[in-house]
Amino acid sequence: MVTQNNITGIILSGGRSLRMGQNKAFIQIDGMPIIQRICSLFKQLFQEVIIVTNETELFQNLDAKVYADVIPNKGALGGLYAGIYYSVFKYSFCVGCDMPLINKSLVQFLIQNIGDEDAIVPRTKDGLQPLHAVYSKNCLNAIKETIDRGRYRILDFYSKVKVKIIEEEEFICLDPSKASFINVNTPEELISIKERKVS
Repeated sequence: MVTQNNITGIILSGGRSLRMGQNKAFIQIDGMPIIQRICSLFKQLFQEVIIVTNETELFQNLDAKVYADVIPNKGALGGLYAGIYYSVFKYSFCVGCDMPLINKSLVQFLIQNIGDEDAIVPRTKDGLQPLHAVYSKNCLNAIKETIDRGRYRILDFYSKVKVKIIEEEEFICLDPSKASFINVNTPEELISIKERKVS
């Protein structure tokens, strides 16, 4: 049986943060960098926490394992590949480093949905949420094949694996505002997030 204790938490921090103008991982919300907020939550949830970044020296003070991409310069898909590759466990829960409002109960709910699938992905009215999802090591070959074909979106490998989609209606009671899926890309979005009640 898969439990949160034998799952890895992966944080992807490879983006260039061009629209924000600074490294999004270290933007402070309520006096704490986003990356620290996520790490602290993941330490409560998971036995192993991995940060994937091309600037490994910036993350050494965090209580996590830090790795660079195995296949460099392939965006979020390349980062996901590295995280799954280095994970000690079969299953990993993966998020981006710019998601400050991740909901613990929602993460636990997604983990409880692990069966024999290769990916467990929530879908909101806005679409699939591939950077708030569970992936197994069975995805590695499919991701590598997708990258080799010059496709770098996470969604691009889903057709090659067994995906379980969790619809919004199934989890909305846990996160009614869907704050878990909000990421900070621009200074305007940062202002909006700071105006929210941060739990």
